[in-house]
Amino acid sequence: QVRLVESGGGLVQAGGSLRLSCEASGRSFSRYVMGWFRQAPGKEREFVAAINWSGSITDYADSLKGRFTISRDNAKVYLQMNSLKPEDTAVYYCAARMGPTSTRDREYDYWGQGTQVTVSS
Repeated sequence: QVRLVESGGGLVQAGGSLRLSCEASGRSFSRYVMGWFRQAPGKEREFVAAINWSGSITDYADSLKGRFTISRDNAKVYLQMNSLKPEDTAVYYCAARMGPTSTRDREYDYWGQGTQVTVSS
């Protein structure tokens, strides 16, 4: 069992930056692939980024490459978000799974409660 708690969301102006954190508790966190997803009002949840257990493999949504960076340490996974745009406004979720990185939310077994990111224009 893995419990995930996100933090770091908030209100930021367009062009600004935020760093989201996801703290994991439970056994064998270091063996899990970690992902970030987001869901904007009225839209489906979408993939943002994923990182493998060692941090050697990362994957990003094409539209976010160059602005967002995923990283991890022994107990947390991070999402550095730069040059934020109003369309980045969403609830951001951290998720965990065993196996390879995946862009599909249904392949993740554990989820956090989400953290709100709002980007004003």
